[in-house]
Amino acid sequence: MSHTNRLRQMPDTFRQLTGITPEVFDRVVAELEPRYQQAEVKRKARPERQRKPGAGRKFALPLADRLLMLLMYYRTYTTHAFLGFLFGIDDSSVCRNINPLQPLLAGIFRIPERRVELEPDEIRELFFDATERAIPRPTRGQKRFYSGKKKRHTLKHQVVVVRKRKAPGRAGQRRRVRIAAVSKAFPGTTHDKKVYDRAAVVCPRGVPRTGDTAYLGTGLRTPHRRPPKGQLTPRQKAGNRRVSRRRIVVEHGIGKMKVWRIAAERYRNPHRRHTLILKNVAGLHNLMYA
Repeated sequence: MSHTNRLRQMPDTFRQLTGITPEVFDRVVAELEPRYQQAEVKRKARPERQRKPGAGRKFALPLADRLLMLLMYYRTYTTHAFLGFLFGIDDSSVCRNINPLQPLLAGIFRIPERRVELEPDEIRELFFDATERAIPRPTRGQKRFYSGKKKRHTLKHQVVVVRKRKAPGRAGQRRRVRIAAVSKAFPGTTHDKKVYDRAAVVCPRGVPRTGDTAYLGTGLRTPHRRPPKGQLTPRQKAGNRRVSRRRIVVEHGIGKMKVWRIAAERYRNPHRRHTLILKNVAGLHNLMYA
């Protein structure tokens, strides 16, 4: 029995180890299989390839188990040695098994960096916020990545969130949110306003945009900032509470993304893959919570 089929018999454990349910996993596998076959045909038909199609090393694990291993890696962010032990392969083979699947998942989820599209069942208001990830101290350009706010070296992304409308007759239902866009990675010293300017998000015309006080001067709706040695008026405080009640959804969205520990703990992978991984986590979030 494969690892996937064995774990599927324990749905609660399946979700605890991958972040998604067996039903959602089966949907992802169904979309992944044809994309994987196309990628394999293209890879084996490379002009510089010296071996005949079909020659070379074969994967010891079926595609479903390789996807399961990747999702467990995202969810737990454990070591490759531990994953290799669980799946009965050498730890040096873990990368070879899971890395080719990451861009294919990104093609399924299609999380944009700039252009935001709204679906019919979504409220026409966008919420912006930035999230930072700790990284090991770089060997070069350390000052660019040192965040004075976090007191460590970080990478930063801008996340755009949109709320779903409540279903009729479901008064007690918690409002769902969707991750609508994830920007490319910026060094930790980059201010949120500068990230917003450089990301250049393209929004539907006439849609309100809301952010926190770091977005002052961008044209977004933001809370009132207390003036130096001054106080906010009662009207300004009431306005800030209204803004906070609406924009809390972006905090919920980013918090749910961090269910997958690879989006929360200190990042150990190459920087060039950081945006790809965070987009895949956003896609998993949307499958489960949007």
